[in-house]
Amino acid sequence: VQLQAFGGGLVQAGASLRLSCAASGSISNIDVMGWYRQASGKERELVARITRAGRTNYADSAKGRFTISRDNAKNTVYLQMNSLKPEDTAFYYCKADRVTTTLNYRYIEVWGQGTLVTVSS
Repeated sequence: VQLQAFGGGLVQAGASLRLSCAASGSISNIDVMGWYRQASGKERELVARITRAGRTNYADSAKGRFTISRDNAKNTVYLQMNSLKPEDTAFYYCKADRVTTTLNYRYIEVWGQGTLVTVSS
């Protein structure tokens, strides 16, 4: 099972970006998918996560500006980021929790590689 994230880049403050993360590997179910970020010199933190049923929760810093969504058929999670601020600059990582494959292998969590988001002032 692998997660591949896309969509990072360099933008100016106030701009928008949409991150995507696709899971691959004969997956039958993913309970929770989420986005985390890690800024330079800081610990990794939750940005937003979404259950298979569509329940979401957000970090306070993301509320009102970011929207997480997922396509269960494509095993893909998205993060729409609006009104970006310089303090949003970080590596963004996607994560899948409680992944089950078609051969009934189960993974507690799977991390994708980071995608860099840089917001200039």
